[in-house]
Amino acid sequence: MILGKLWNALAAQVNKIANFFWTADPIAQLQYEYDKAVDQMKEGREGLEQYRALVERVARQVNNDRQHVASLEARVKAYLKAGERDTAAKFALELQKAKKEMAENEEQLKLHETAYNNNVTKVKHATKKLADLKNRIQKYDAELKLSRAEAEFAKLAKDFNFDITTDFGQIEDVIQDKIGLNRAKVRVAADLSGQGLEEIKREEAVEQAMADDALRQFEIEMGMVTPETAGVKADDKELGSQKIEQTAG
Repeated sequence: MILGKLWNALAAQVNKIANFFWTADPIAQLQYEYDKAVDQMKEGREGLEQYRALVERVARQVNNDRQHVASLEARVKAYLKAGERDTAAKFALELQKAKKEMAENEEQLKLHETAYNNNVTKVKHATKKLADLKNRIQKYDAELKLSRAEAEFAKLAKDFNFDITTDFGQIEDVIQDKIGLNRAKVRVAADLSGQGLEEIKREEAVEQAMADDALRQFEIEMGMVTPETAGVKADDKELGSQKIEQTAG
């Protein structure tokens, strides 16, 4: 009983391994079966050729029997015509045996021809089946490869989820950081170039203010304006002048 269980367990494991290799590469398994069938077909073809040689040998024997029978018939007729009945009877007996043997060989030839033709039909049918199997193997191989590619495409489309938690998302985040850094460099360069321009504008404004102060100082010194009115805007001064002229008039 124990040996039986061990044997069953071993057989189960062997069967499991066999199933694994059977399903691991079904196309290779189909190709193996096809190649094995082709080898068997080659052996069958060789056997059929040998059988045809036998048929041809029997056919030659039948042809010889027919010639022998024809020759014996001619001799029997000739001896009868010559009046030699004893000799004619001897050849007539031999003719009877030859005809019997010829009939047996003809029956054998008929059986062999029928068997050969049946085998030829089977080989032709098997050859057609092998051609169909070859086409199916090629079709299955193409469909299997296509289905694998479609599965990979589907998986790839699923992985093309640019979420931050996925590899593609992390890669995209790195790319965006690099883009941001490059843009920052451009902005800093632009800001630095604008910083020098602002300094120039401020210097020009300071110079303008100093020039205005110098002008006001000159006007005060020349009595053109008093210190109290030095801060009055030019527009207000012109407006005041117009009012004085209108009053004087």
